[in-house]
Amino acid sequence: MSWKERLDNPTLSVWPHDYLRPHAEPFVEQGTYSISIPQLSGDYATLLAAWTALLYRVTGDDDIVLYVRDNKVLRFTITPELTFTQLQNKINEQLAELANVEGTNFDALSESLQKESGLERPPQLFRIACVTEDLQLDRYTHSPLDIGLQLHESSSDVSIVFNKLLFSQDRITILADQLTLFLTSVLQNAKQVFTKVSLITDSSTSILPDPKANLDWCGFVGCIHDIFQDNAEKFPERTCVVETPPINSTKTRTFTYKDINEASNIVAHYLINTGIKRGDVVMIYSSRGVDLMVCVMGVLKAGATFSVIDPAYPPARQTIYLGVAKPKGLIVIRAAGQLDQLVEDYITKELDLVSRIPSIAIQDNGTVEGGSLPSESGDVLASYTELKSTRTGVVVGPDSNPTLSFTSGSEGIPKGVLGRHFSLAYYFSWMAKQFNLSENDKFTMLSGIAHDPIQRDMFTPLFLGAQLYVPTQDDIGTPGRLAEWMGKYGCTVTHLTPAMGQLLTAQAVTPFPKLHHAFFVGDILTKRDCLRLQTLAENCCIVNMYGTTETQRAVSYFEVTSRSQDPHFLKKLKDVMPAGRGMKNVQLLVVNRNDRTQVCGVGEIGEIYVRAGGLAEGYRGLPDLNKEKFVNNWFVEEGHWNYLDKDLEAPWKEFWQGPRDRLYRTGDLGRYLPNGDCECCGRADDQVKIRGFRIELGEIDTNISQHPLVRENITLVRNNLEGEKCLVTYMVPRFDKPELENFKIEVPSNISDDPVVCGLIGYSPFTKDLKAFLKKRLASYAIPSLIIVLPKLPLNPNGKVDKPKLQFPTVKQLELVAKNSSIDINDSEFNQQEREIRDLWLECLPTKPTSISPEDSFFDLGGHSILATKMIFTVKKQLNVELPLGTIFKYPTIKAFAAEVSRLKSTDKIEEETTALTADYASDAASLIDTLPKSYPAARALGSPSEMAGPTTVNIFVTGVTGFLGSFILSDILNRTVTGVNFKIFAHVRAADETSGLDRIRKAGTVYGTWKEEYANSLQVVIGDLSKKNFGLTDDKWSHLSETIDIIIHNGALVHWVYPYSKLRNANVVSTINIMNLASEGKPKLFNFVSSTSVLDTNHYFELSDKLQQSGKEGIPESDDLMGSSLGLTSGYGQSKWAAEHIIRAAGKRGLRGSIIRPGYVTGASYNGSSNTDDFLLRFLKSAVQLGKIPDINNTVNMVPVDQVARVVVAASINPPCGDDLCVVHVNAHPRIIFKDYLYELKNYGYDVEIENYEQWKKTLEEAVIERSEDNALFPLLHMVLGDLEDSTKAPELDDKNAITSLRADIEWTNEDRTKGMGATPEQIGIYISFLESVGFLPHPKHFGDKALPNIKISEQQKELVASGAGARSSSAA
Repeated sequence: MSWKERLDNPTLSVWPHDYLRPHAEPFVEQGTYSISIPQLSGDYATLLAAWTALLYRVTGDDDIVLYVRDNKVLRFTITPELTFTQLQNKINEQLAELANVEGTNFDALSESLQKESGLERPPQLFRIACVTEDLQLDRYTHSPLDIGLQLHESSSDVSIVFNKLLFSQDRITILADQLTLFLTSVLQNAKQVFTKVSLITDSSTSILPDPKANLDWCGFVGCIHDIFQDNAEKFPERTCVVETPPINSTKTRTFTYKDINEASNIVAHYLINTGIKRGDVVMIYSSRGVDLMVCVMGVLKAGATFSVIDPAYPPARQTIYLGVAKPKGLIVIRAAGQLDQLVEDYITKELDLVSRIPSIAIQDNGTVEGGSLPSESGDVLASYTELKSTRTGVVVGPDSNPTLSFTSGSEGIPKGVLGRHFSLAYYFSWMAKQFNLSENDKFTMLSGIAHDPIQRDMFTPLFLGAQLYVPTQDDIGTPGRLAEWMGKYGCTVTHLTPAMGQLLTAQAVTPFPKLHHAFFVGDILTKRDCLRLQTLAENCCIVNMYGTTETQRAVSYFEVTSRSQDPHFLKKLKDVMPAGRGMKNVQLLVVNRNDRTQVCGVGEIGEIYVRAGGLAEGYRGLPDLNKEKFVNNWFVEEGHWNYLDKDLEAPWKEFWQGPRDRLYRTGDLGRYLPNGDCECCGRADDQVKIRGFRIELGEIDTNISQHPLVRENITLVRNNLEGEKCLVTYMVPRFDKPELENFKIEVPSNISDDPVVCGLIGYSPFTKDLKAFLKKRLASYAIPSLIIVLPKLPLNPNGKVDKPKLQFPTVKQLELVAKNSSIDINDSEFNQQEREIRDLWLECLPTKPTSISPEDSFFDLGGHSILATKMIFTVKKQLNVELPLGTIFKYPTIKAFAAEVSRLKSTDKIEEETTALTADYASDAASLIDTLPKSYPAARALGSPSEMAGPTTVNIFVTGVTGFLGSFILSDILNRTVTGVNFKIFAHVRAADETSGLDRIRKAGTVYGTWKEEYANSLQVVIGDLSKKNFGLTDDKWSHLSETIDIIIHNGALVHWVYPYSKLRNANVVSTINIMNLASEGKPKLFNFVSSTSVLDTNHYFELSDKLQQSGKEGIPESDDLMGSSLGLTSGYGQSKWAAEHIIRAAGKRGLRGSIIRPGYVTGASYNGSSNTDDFLLRFLKSAVQLGKIPDINNTVNMVPVDQVARVVVAASINPPCGDDLCVVHVNAHPRIIFKDYLYELKNYGYDVEIENYEQWKKTLEEAVIERSEDNALFPLLHMVLGDLEDSTKAPELDDKNAITSLRADIEWTNEDRTKGMGATPEQIGIYISFLESVGFLPHPKHFGDKALPNIKISEQQKELVASGAGARSSSAA
């Protein structure tokens, strides 16, 4: 392997540093810190292993790239479950391999790569080192080192050599201590897992939070509404709220503390008298203004829970919020307008309101009106005016729920977060002292009115006795106006989201020097955001507050000093502001992801948990999610703090659950800085994969933001017009910069009203420049496919970027762009072959890109997998070259694709490469066997129901339950009613949480007509990543699973007929090993694997089948060792199933018991045809109708209805046919049908189809699809059907004695005999055609045929779902 191949797309790990990377000379200032580690004894390999371990711990990068010595670089992959011994062994193997490799000049290699790829500068190849020679960070001009270790030979001295422009002395000192601590630990016990060795040094203990500390659990300071009432009685005439007029008017509305107190008392008494009880939810349909303050205080005084709906949300969305909140009361603020009729109808039909204020408005004189109800005359609040000075006397406590706020949820359903009174006022006294807040301050009401930060806007001034200023919507929405408003009214404190901060500074020129503090929440805060704000408000300290709706007021903080105090403070910081440290009695615990009993050391990446007494109560109506996200602190014993509460006497004690030491699991990744502050490193789930590459959206946005002409940007994953994922950046440029004019072109006046089209056309030179800028910083796969320049980013009512409004352009928009754009092509960049490929691609692409270069990917230019089929055929025809469809996935750029075409044109055959590729799966499987446990606990079959003693629960772990076959497996299990036996399914699902996982199962079952709601009671959703060890579950969850499960059915798989083995390996092979590991631990388990007859698709088995048939035997025996296809399988899917089977057989020799079940084609349900419409055989039916032709192919088809396949799978899993062994179970069709007869059944039902010679049929199809561009269901599969379908549809005959044995034993479990099997009779095909016609997949027959379509029963909901495409999912087995 050449160095170029070794260092292809290297991961340039970034060791956490303290200062911004310099962009101008000098780039490097070398520093050295030396330590002595006597126990190391000059062992370089051990030091290298320890350094690698620390590198993984602080970056999370599993692709390790290290400069080692002698002009060589070590590159390998590690996994977090390795022991230190295993890591050492891996290092030694790598070093031994490198010893036989000649070093190279990496500067020369970088320059060569620059020239080959047309880069503006030579690429960097590595950043980190570990050597035994003298280490100079700038040894290589193009790959300067950030940091490295130097082991002084024949001694125990080690030097950390580092760039002083990046790393502080404190960080290096802590790093030295961590290296010493780690080595001391692993040298004493090398069998430790390297990710579980503590990195907390003695020196850092004092700066990191103590997870066992008392956080004042009983420190309740009272309810915010009581504190407000006390203030109103102390200073009734003090100004409380000021509603400001438009900027060109002078009329303001000013309300005192007495006004707000009395008006809210009236509201509270009305609510109580009309039936609102303590803890009821009252929904407020609100506008921004004083009325909201009155309503909130009134609801709280009534002891109820307030929630807010913003009129800016669409009516359908408003009903969703109402559905989650289930309010008992409703207040409509007059200024917000009337409720939409859709909302009113929902309230009437779905809610049980006891109280309603139809139109509340506080008048200029402080009196309040409530409007009138249809059933009553007069104002609803009129009779309660006499109680305006009377407190309600309703007692609530720290655990009462004052707020219901919404946060995003799965499937578009928001989650309602119930707040607690404890948090609302607890932190204000500390904040006043810390940030110099007082009664003299003027606060702003700028937060989204339905967003929980609005609570901070209102409650902070009420607590302090300060003033709250309210702008108009025009003041907020007009660029530059908000800054004028801030300056005019002398506002001193504001709460903002970063997006609202950008709105405040956009096109603003008016300074507002009286602002002394701006508190930011809700999103990452950048240096750019801070600089812009402090340019206008030089006396403003900026506080970045990290928290969530679920943590309420319990947040961390990081303060940016004002420019007037320290003009250079920001210059020393990195581009993203850190989260900082917890406020009073709040902790950010960064927890080791591989051992949650450990807090991370400085620099180590972990998951952030917030620990505080002020956390929210939890999600309304979601107990399972609460258990997952709000967890008891495992660092102390449960009930540890109960002694603090034993003598507590308070009137609110009944509304207090006692001290609760809880943590909120944020899902964010973070690390501690050397001073104990915390910085965020993205989301645990913020990594997306596109075309197999792991991509960090935050990293892309950070790099884009560094372009000097970019003001705001956000990158999202969007589905393109063909439903495939791609990266799209939405961006607002620096319109104030004159240089931007150099990157604009004129936009035709007829399309100037569409900002997306204008941005794509008018700023195409700018997007080209930006992509070139990114190519220097990001891997090619991380560069957005589309960059859309907009005049501004849309904000939702909460002040955050409104992501749902940022969508992929429509067909019409892209057509307009193509029509009005010219393609920028530098012909000299392309060689002759590349020019040919480029031009052919441009013919195929639906929209023409504004620029194109040799490094552009087919997919980034707008291509997709279906279009790739057409492109491949075009290339084959135009260039007369035999080209496998998979070529475009392996070589996606013009440069790489053209090189492969040239290679294939220069050779007569491609069989050699094919043979080499197909040989890999067998050798890979053999190597993976070495990773298996030495033995598996022997599991026994359940036996018959009559043999089972007493009530028994059978726990079955099933994968692939949201797929076609999986849905039927689930229903087959749960439909069994055997006295004394209950079945519980532990269903693995890919989802954000258990609730959304169950929703996915429910939806799949509904699509396929199998779901019954009672199934939910017998389901336990398991959320995990099957490609990770222990599925990525915590140790306790994994242990519970391993001790509970009786039977495993591994049915999940990635089915793709184009992807090579390498792309399917993780999903179909590695995940199988990980699931087998579940069978190796805890309770003995039966392991059952749903494979595929694709593992038999070689000439060996076709010939063997014919031979066996001729001698009167059934077919390929289930006892065959499968070595007849260890070579020769050509599909990556079949190869991956073969590899998995081979590994499972090896495990069977080590004690694993169970079955390998091999279905062929899994077709629709026998009784009503419910089908997975994205199926080869069904596509062929549709294609036959579209084309009117059928190929004359006489092979038999092994197609079995899905309910029969599911029955065989479950029967074999519960009743293994080979008892104390592991064996194969074939699913064979009885009867089989001839391929052309299957298709010709269409004729019998009135469809116009004719049989045609196969070669002629191929020509007819190709002309229709390729030349005339006609729509055809086989278009995505052209590579297969236009190849050699006569061979590829062959299916060996199968012996299925084991299946019959299991089905016979299953009769006692189901009271149904299915031993005769099922297959494809003409009647069965008729049911399939009827189903496909009823859901719109097939058109209605043109004529009356010999047979009428049979009547079938499917629900209207199922029809709608299938017709919408929900049934077009890949089957879990094929």
